[in-house]
Amino acid sequence: MTLFRILPSLRRKIAVAYFGIAFLTLGLSLFAFAELRVLEEKILLGERIAKLFDTAMEIRRFERNYFLHGQSTDFDDNAQYCKQMGELVDGLQADFRDLGMTDVQTNLRGQLATYRSLISRYAAAEASGRRLVEPQVRAAGQRIVASAEDMVGAERQTVRASLVWLRTLLIIVVASVVVVAIAIGQALARRVVQPLQRLERGVSALAGGQRRALAVPGPDREIVAIVSAFNHLLRDLESRQKHLLRSEKLASMGTMVSGVAHELNNPISNIWSSCQLLLEDSALTSEQRQLLQQIDEQCIRARNIVRSLLDFTRERPFGHEPVPLKDLIEQSLRFLKADLPPTLDVRVDIADDLVVPADRQRLQQVMLNLIKNAIEATSATGRIDITGVRHNEAAALDDNPASLGCPDAPWVELSIRDDGHGIPPDILVRIFDPFFTTKDVGKGMGIGLFVVYQIIEEHDGCISASSSPGGGTTFVLRLPARPADMEAP
Repeated sequence: MTLFRILPSLRRKIAVAYFGIAFLTLGLSLFAFAELRVLEEKILLGERIAKLFDTAMEIRRFERNYFLHGQSTDFDDNAQYCKQMGELVDGLQADFRDLGMTDVQTNLRGQLATYRSLISRYAAAEASGRRLVEPQVRAAGQRIVASAEDMVGAERQTVRASLVWLRTLLIIVVASVVVVAIAIGQALARRVVQPLQRLERGVSALAGGQRRALAVPGPDREIVAIVSAFNHLLRDLESRQKHLLRSEKLASMGTMVSGVAHELNNPISNIWSSCQLLLEDSALTSEQRQLLQQIDEQCIRARNIVRSLLDFTRERPFGHEPVPLKDLIEQSLRFLKADLPPTLDVRVDIADDLVVPADRQRLQQVMLNLIKNAIEATSATGRIDITGVRHNEAAALDDNPASLGCPDAPWVELSIRDDGHGIPPDILVRIFDPFFTTKDVGKGMGIGLFVVYQIIEEHDGCISASSSPGGGTTFVLRLPARPADMEAP
């Protein structure tokens, strides 16, 4: 059907088919009801014609009684029925016209008048005269009955024709409903069922391991939405598989880095030990001593970097230890030194004695993620501010849902703010969702902030974000402060 072809929605097509069948059924029902009303009128007409015929028969009955017994009551009854029949003939004028028998009505009036005149002559005549009038009365009565029978026959023929027409109409109605239902069913099968079957085959192929994008089997909005969702899921799945492989490679690389760090420890220790022995020589010139001191400083720096790498790559169960935040931030910045443009202004405002009980490795993963995101969101000449404050009293928190479940006082607030391009409000509410990312395929998995959220939650803390397009972004971490008896390492 052309109508189904221009409706781009399964729901609309089914609704149109439903209403089409409903309207067809309603229309045919109204038509059949009208025909039944016509048939009812004809049946009522038959009852009126039958009453006319019965009256004619009553006239003849009392006529015979009067001829047999000669009683005046029979004559009076005969006259009464003659009068009643005259009234019926006059009242059935419309029925005579509908049956096309107006001439029969006229003849009946004349025959009834003749009959009355003859039977009155019979009653007034003597015995010898009655024998002459009686045959004429009987003949007039027979003509009246014959005309009434003609009326009954015509009425029955009309009812019979109406029944035939009604039976034919019923067959036509049933055939029409069947044809229309088949047509609508075929249209629905082509426009609804077949696309769904093709979609089912495509999904079955996906379940069997096929990874090709599904073709859109029809223009309907619901089918297009389902296919688009499946194709988007396939693209995401492919991307996740690639990132999973990359994560496995990174895990292998972490193991390798851990081994390399262990191997580097020995030569660095030998160089440092040798440097210490040389520094004990009193015959060194000032220039030589200065160079050896630089070697000593760089060996200590290299040893600290190796230790940091070992701490970062080592897998260990979650545990709380006193972690100085400033030292952790500076170490994270050293890890990200290759990503830091030389013109980027990074300012750290954290007290040296600000310590939190935390898992150092996991908390460092949080700092690396947040600082790296800030670097990516900021221009090369931008600015990043990292501040930390201890709160000993409860303070008002923002309305961000991520701030629910924040620790009670005392607590430490760590803020990482950049002056980058900011995050739109519709994206800001979803940044902590797993696998949600606005980066191009291959640039990010969308799990960094989700992992950050989980790690902060493991520490019984909370994290929230605020931003405005073009106005930068601020991440605020709130962690339980260190107990009074916990000293910095």
